[in-house]
Amino acid sequence: MFAVVRTGGKQYRVAAGDKIAVEKLAGEAGETITLSDVLLAGDGGEVKDAKGVVVSAEIIAQAKSEKVIVFKKRRRHNYRRKAGHRQQLTLLRIVAVGGEAKKAAAPKKEAEPKVEAAAAEKPVKKAPAKKADAAGAAE
Repeated sequence: MFAVVRTGGKQYRVAAGDKIAVEKLAGEAGETITLSDVLLAGDGGEVKDAKGVVVSAEIIAQAKSEKVIVFKKRRRHNYRRKAGHRQQLTLLRIVAVGGEAKKAAAPKKEAEPKVEAAAAEKPVKKAPAKKADAAGAAE
C-alpha cells in the first residue's frame, strides 16, 4: 500500500520501508511520529479513500542538507556579497501505511500533569507596596 503525504509544504509518495528526507520535524532519533496529512492512498494500481489513513514513521536522524551558496554581484559597482545556507532536515523511515498505524503510536508520557501540579503549589510572590510618604514629602 502507498500514500501521498504532505509535510513541510512538499508532497511525498511513500510506502512501508521507504526512507525520505523532509523539512525538520520535532523529535529525537528513534522516536515514532505520525504523518496525518494524507492526500491520496492506494494499493497497487487502484486508488482508495484517504480519509482516516495515517502514515507512521520512525525518525532516523536530524541532519543538514548540502550547502547552497548565495552570491550577489552588481557589475561596475564593486559590490559582491557571499552567503551560505544549509537547510535542516529530518530523515524518516516509513514504518506503516494505513489506519492501523494509529494504534502503534507511542503513548504520551504522564509526567506532564505532575509538573503542572507542582507549579500550581508554589506561592506567588507579590510586589512590594509603594511608599506614599516619600512621594507626599517631596511635593
